[in-house]
Amino acid sequence: MFSTILIANRGEIACRVIKTARHMGIKTVAVYSDADQDALHVRMADDAVYIGGAKASESYLIADRIIEAAKLSGAEAVHPGYGFLSENAAFAERCAKEGIVFIGPSAKSIDAMGLKDRAKAIMQDAGVPVVPGYQGDNQDAAFLKGEAEKIGFPVLVKAVAGGGGKGMRRIDSAKSFLEDLESCKREAKAAFGNDAVLIEKYIEKPRHIEVQVFGDSHGNYVHLFERDCSVQRRHQKVVEEAPAPGISEDARAKIGAIAVKAAAAIDYCGAGTVEFIVDASQAITEKSFYFMEMNTRLQVEHPVSELISGQDFVEWQLLIAAGGKIPCMQDELFIDGHAFELRIYAEDPANNFVPQIGVIEDVLIADMDESVYRLDSGVEAGDQISVYYDPMMAKLICWGESREIALKRLKQALEGTAFLGVRNNQEYLRNIITHPAFVSADVHTHFVPQYEGDLLPADYGQAAPYEQAAAAVFFGLGLYRSFDDLDDPWAVPDNWRMNHAVKKNIRLRTNDELMTYVIHGHEANYQVSVGDDVFDMRLLHMDDEAMAFEVDGVTHHMKYTYDGAAQSLTLLSQGRPVVFARDRYDLHDSAAGGNDAQIVSPMPGTIIKVLVKEGAKVSKDEPLIIMEAMKLEMTLRAPKDGVIARLNHAENDQVLDGAVLLEFSQEEEAA
Repeated sequence: MFSTILIANRGEIACRVIKTARHMGIKTVAVYSDADQDALHVRMADDAVYIGGAKASESYLIADRIIEAAKLSGAEAVHPGYGFLSENAAFAERCAKEGIVFIGPSAKSIDAMGLKDRAKAIMQDAGVPVVPGYQGDNQDAAFLKGEAEKIGFPVLVKAVAGGGGKGMRRIDSAKSFLEDLESCKREAKAAFGNDAVLIEKYIEKPRHIEVQVFGDSHGNYVHLFERDCSVQRRHQKVVEEAPAPGISEDARAKIGAIAVKAAAAIDYCGAGTVEFIVDASQAITEKSFYFMEMNTRLQVEHPVSELISGQDFVEWQLLIAAGGKIPCMQDELFIDGHAFELRIYAEDPANNFVPQIGVIEDVLIADMDESVYRLDSGVEAGDQISVYYDPMMAKLICWGESREIALKRLKQALEGTAFLGVRNNQEYLRNIITHPAFVSADVHTHFVPQYEGDLLPADYGQAAPYEQAAAAVFFGLGLYRSFDDLDDPWAVPDNWRMNHAVKKNIRLRTNDELMTYVIHGHEANYQVSVGDDVFDMRLLHMDDEAMAFEVDGVTHHMKYTYDGAAQSLTLLSQGRPVVFARDRYDLHDSAAGGNDAQIVSPMPGTIIKVLVKEGAKVSKDEPLIIMEAMKLEMTLRAPKDGVIARLNHAENDQVLDGAVLLEFSQEEEAA
């Protein structure tokens, strides 16, 4: 076994590998960029080596820097994690030439599965069923349009390189094909340096089911069952579970056998995932599965398969990479219970899921047993979420004896876990896992767009009435001043008097909205008025982490944190944090952001393409600028008909949040 390994990655996966390596008595070496010098994975590792600038292209993606760091630290092996160089055949080959073990498959296996078109051809030759489509070398746009028309719309255009939904589009008609194809190719080129695409028949009600496989250098192969990753947004997985619901034992055995066949076809060694698209428009049988692609690395969602199989996949990776055999044969593996995983992202679902940056003020952990609750995270309180990397902060994983029990625990865990200080998607996740269709396991890749109105309702992110009332009492009664005898709010030193009617106004800001609350008190009772609504309030309990209020006869328990310097209260309620800030000054709302006279950047990022010139006449909704930030590409469109008066930024410019990118003429709108 290795004595020292280097982890060529960052964040959550680096921390995950360090934990297993430490358990096995293996020394770990982290690598870090300018943006990560104080990151959690650097603090956790035994040693750390600096590898360059904040951008991944200046550090984590430079193979020479990783090899140099491994030699400098005396590491015998490199664990690539996922993303970055994890599926880079040239890097795996370079490690082998330098006498460093690459903890993953051979360069040959990576290369075989690295391009989706080649992978499909290999799988077809091995007898693995594939989706009908075109995966040839001819990349002429007109030719590809013709192939799409032969296959029949809708079709799915996919980059042959990479993964993660980059360079992937559903195209519904010939009319939009060329524009969508260009966008798909541009995104693929930016993400993978390769703009080649393939075309597949689009399955109307697809499920994304993948099988975890392992192979070793002794010719052994096993699968560790399947997981369902169907709940996705823009082809990015949001919720995963194992095993996949609604799969018969016969179908499970069949898809597992097919996955093992796929791994054996390329002499696979290490951890991998064979991904299938499943036609869920009818009963799922062993004939419902089509090979989609193979990920030649550990997957983000591997914990759900670990929990149902009772195995540590990183430990398996290390044992196999060191020349050992797979720890368990197929007949020794079985499914125990059910598991879910949620990806907690620093993003704002209410604002088109724009990634967020900032400092994590606090992390609240659910009070649950570690045997059923797991939080895999790459950040702690005080850590910075930067613009340079993927905005995923953590993965919340829960296990239960059945899907029903696991789902109940998942809801409990989500409601008790919080990353405070940066807006995130926890409320959105709660809306997904409590949706009746999800509860009944009616999942497919159209789940998110189909139920968008339920997942992002009009009041998304807004404080509930009882939360507003609780915040008003917290500030109005001065509960933040003392924790002495807090079972009796009237014991708090303030201007309240027993047996006298008291009236007090308090102004609080939440979600950029300023609200005025009126608190009335008499004897042991008080009320909070918000406009025409009046709430009867009673404080039942409070300590330095949680409070309980009775509001109109209903008891509500909430965790909270208080920032005295900022005079802000964060309530954690039903799986989401809501921030209330004391309005100490007579603040007035002012216009901010873009309007119909200008286009502003919705977040820090890079200008990829400017589609118009100064003086050009444009129509409402016409695309003007394409920009990218934190792996998200967005197209900014004209808010009206008009004339471009000024372009303030060019392609490849780095821009800040709120930067004015272009301005319209003040003259009358173009006809």
